[in-house]
Amino acid sequence: MPPKPKTEQERKRIRTAILDAARDLFIERGVEAVTMREIARRVDYSPTAIYLHFKDKESLIRELCDTDFLELADTLQEIGRISDPLERLYQLGLGYVRFAVEHPNHYRLMFMTPQILKNQEGSAIEAGNPEQDAYAFLRATVEEVYFSGCFRAELDDQELIAQTLWAGLHGVCSLEITKKNDHSLNWRAFESRIEMMQQSLMHGLLKNNVQ
Repeated sequence: MPPKPKTEQERKRIRTAILDAARDLFIERGVEAVTMREIARRVDYSPTAIYLHFKDKESLIRELCDTDFLELADTLQEIGRISDPLERLYQLGLGYVRFAVEHPNHYRLMFMTPQILKNQEGSAIEAGNPEQDAYAFLRATVEEVYFSGCFRAELDDQELIAQTLWAGLHGVCSLEITKKNDHSLNWRAFESRIEMMQQSLMHGLLKNNVQ
């Protein structure tokens, strides 16, 4: 069993290693099937020692979810400085895609597995805060574009617009993550598929004189 961490930096390093191991195991075997004992074994810890960092599996899962969703939100914050809401909306999509392909296991756990938390009590994420909640950031940007008069007149459901944009990009990302090595498919370049999806979505949503 590794010695008890002596510094805050070492404690954070170990917690990160545990979270990384848990994420990988959850993707490999499913959340329900993985035990704390298996997670401990993956990081060369005893089952007892891992409880120095997480009191139970539920608390580990909660911190893992908070960590990953906050990391996504954090990667998008630079985009929030773009003043033009339409350009910001486009770049937000690209930022989301970059996160997905650079962190495929994060993405799988966040958006491609059933909800693993029964409730959000105790979460470190403030729902509705664009600085912590990536969907809130998307929703706020859609609202700005809407009130700038760029969307087609008949499109008046901002929630539906945000969810449709998310769904389109998620489809391309999830296929890239799960099927990119399927050589029976004559895949076009990932960048080309993302660009066409972005253009198709915008073409369907924006007024002709805006496109």
